[in-house]
Amino acid sequence: MTAFLQIQRLRKTYDDVVAIDQVSLDVRKGEFMTFLGPSGSGKSTTLYIVAGFQEPSEGRVLLDGKPLLSVAPNKRNIGMVFQRYTLFPHLTVGENVAFPLRVRRRPDAEVKAKVDKMLALVHLSECRDRMPAQLSGGQQQRVAIARALAYDPPVLLMDEPLSALDKKLREEIQLELRRIHQETGVTILYVTHDQEEALRLSDRIAVFNKGRIEQVGTGEELYANPASRFVASFIGNSNFLPVRLKSNTDGVMNGVFPNGHEVASGAFNPALTPGDDGTLMIRPEQMRIRSLHDMRSAANAASLPVTVRDITYLGDAMHYAVATPWQQEISIRMPAGHRHDSGLAIGTQALVDWDARDVRLFSQA
Repeated sequence: MTAFLQIQRLRKTYDDVVAIDQVSLDVRKGEFMTFLGPSGSGKSTTLYIVAGFQEPSEGRVLLDGKPLLSVAPNKRNIGMVFQRYTLFPHLTVGENVAFPLRVRRRPDAEVKAKVDKMLALVHLSECRDRMPAQLSGGQQQRVAIARALAYDPPVLLMDEPLSALDKKLREEIQLELRRIHQETGVTILYVTHDQEEALRLSDRIAVFNKGRIEQVGTGEELYANPASRFVASFIGNSNFLPVRLKSNTDGVMNGVFPNGHEVASGAFNPALTPGDDGTLMIRPEQMRIRSLHDMRSAANAASLPVTVRDITYLGDAMHYAVATPWQQEISIRMPAGHRHDSGLAIGTQALVDWDARDVRLFSQA
């Protein structure tokens, strides 16, 4: 599918500080694309360049094949929703939604019809004549979304719009956003540092780190096949185990843990060769734990002896904190429905194992 919004080799510097460097991304028409990363990773800077609030030091942005950077921000016809709702306190809800249409000198009949449509879209028709101060935080943010969509922008930019809301309300608005996106088909660029929010909302996610995009993909792709240790640590939870690579046979490297225990990694990394120090990445839910009394606990090519440090019941899962022979703590998460091994208790010896195919191999940070 042809890219609708093209971000090409963007670079932004402030004196000697590089905010973003060689950021390139193609966004499809109607796509919900999320910029995910920690504070200072460059995601908001990239968004502000698309909006026209900042100018890049280098690079181009194309919208529907046309250069965008030479267009004034108020002429780009792009919708924007911020963390702060920025509603006009002296205007009613309906007047706030109508404001961008009034500025564009749309006919009164069109303004009324559009305001009605937008308030119905965000389920706030009954609040048309209320003042912003009479609304909850979630309602105010929905008004801001309605206002940003009122003039049919080709792209809607959202800069951490839900971060000021409590968890329950944030999750409710996330569901509303998914519905609104599906009903309108608008192209959305969304900035967040919350991985769960990114996974819940996005068609694809661009993971930012230190001013660059580390990986772009669906949530499932990023979780199952992270391109770097950073992506693996930022999308979901991970255990990182140090190994010295020993051999490379049939595309699979074996590794030796610090205690001398050898394992089959089940993974291949072309940047690593035998003798290098590497890191095995295994998700907590991809590991199993068994007591030494369990008949299934025979050591295999992907297992490790451990000491149980803590056991926590989480409702839908059991969480085990265990220590490796070199005293590194790792996590195992087992479904609550599995048969809890009665031989597992704090302080006991156990064995964790995993499917070698679930392992990812990275260079050692």
